Amino acid sequence: MSTTPSELLAVMGSRELKDDTTVFAGVGVPLLAAALAQQRHAPKLTMVIEGGIIGPQIKPGRLPISTNEMRAAHRAQMLPGITDTFLFAQRGFLDYGFMGGAQIDQHGNINTSVVGGDYWKPKVRLPGTGGANDIASLCKEVIILTAHEKRRFVQKVDFVTSPAWLDGDGSRERAGLLFGGVSRVVTTLGILGFDPEHKRMRLDAVHPGVTVEQVRENTGFELLLASQVATTTPPTDDELTMLRALDPERRFLGGEGGNPSRVPPPKR
Repeated sequence: MSTTPSELLAVMGSRELKDDTTVFAGVGVPLLAAALAQQRHAPKLTMVIEGGIIGPQIKPGRLPISTNEMRAAHRAQMLPGITDTFLFAQRGFLDYGFMGGAQIDQHGNINTSVVGGDYWKPKVRLPGTGGANDIASLCKEVIILTAHEKRRFVQKVDFVTSPAWLDGDGSRERAGLLFGGVSRVVTTLGILGFDPEHKRMRLDAVHPGVTVEQVRENTGFELLLASQVATTTPPTDDELTMLRALDPERRFLGGEGGNPSRVPPPKR
């Protein structure tokens, strides 16, 4: 089967999740990835949704479009207050955070606030943080799902909405964020990690048909390379069939050119 960029992201993202863990997932592709993982290889995966929903089972064909929509609470285990959801993260109960973003830099910091100019008079004003800062600051591990474009992958974000490794070299810990951090960036071209010493982004794997040079050309800074850059296994027909059943109206999976991110890329 052929795949859209969003389908590729959802499948590759789902493979990153392990059974018997918790994931803080936003609506859209991150929620699709979590629901797919729960259906396939992680039946004990507990999803947490920002609106105050713990442990839902997403009903195929009834994908919520908001974190506050009650479709997101189908067969949920708990419905606490929204503040309690973030307290669970603060207390270390959430293993994974799933995020997207308009800009990401070489240390994994995310910008969903402003692009160009200063904060008060930017060229583009984006949706802002929502709960993204809390996810990036408090989850034990953060995985970013995003389209791989040069205008998204920049040397330094215009505004740090959601901190990853800040400037590298221990700056996250010095800022008081004593655990967590972005571990992987899953994109439409490959999978990236971070070198353990300086926390600079590193290319670990490319998707089938993608070259290392293509990834470099679509990145606005110099990427480190793993000692051996792997090639991912393409989405299987079974994975795609189950994924498309979750979103039959293709509100998030899109058509052939479907946008794989909730947040639009910055305009220059």
